[in-house]
Amino acid sequence: MSFFITDALAETATTSAGPQGGGYSQILILLGFVIIFYLLLWRPQAKRAKEHRQLMASLAIGDEVTTTGGMVGKITALRDEFVTLKIAENVEIKMQKVAIASVLPKGTL
Repeated sequence: MSFFITDALAETATTSAGPQGGGYSQILILLGFVIIFYLLLWRPQAKRAKEHRQLMASLAIGDEVTTTGGMVGKITALRDEFVTLKIAENVEIKMQKVAIASVLPKGTL
């Protein structure tokens, strides 16, 4: 039956020592990953969130805004969590404040 299975030849161990190097190299690699994660993911996301909070705080009646869904309108009423947007003549919609993506320059509409 040896024609289906080849015989394995074992090599004798020449050294009995384990892997060389200390924990310092592993700590440096882990630290590198943490730095990359901070610079590429966490910091830009925190910056965007801070800018959006400032945008929400600076909204005022009469501002022309764009929503996350792509609608453009003028703010006619502000409440704690909701805004009322005038998107056309005699057409006003109420939506959540957090759905506002950006404020447009005056006179855009």
